[in-house]
Amino acid sequence: MIYPSIDKILNIIDSKYALVYIVADRAKQMAKTGYYQKSLKDYKCQKEIGRALEEVYDGLIHVEKR
Repeated sequence: MIYPSIDKILNIIDSKYALVYIVADRAKQMAKTGYYQKSLKDYKCQKEIGRALEEVYDGLIHVEKR
């Protein structure tokens, strides 16, 4: 099971396509730079995709609506 639930994140970001784009881009940034917005022990997921989802859910990534 993915944490956090996609249904909960879709309350923050309206579009599944936008969510995929944002999370994929953030995961690539994490892998390339090694910069994380939380301490590694505070993440529940071990992979960058899950960590990026957690950052969106926790409000650490802000999404502007156009």
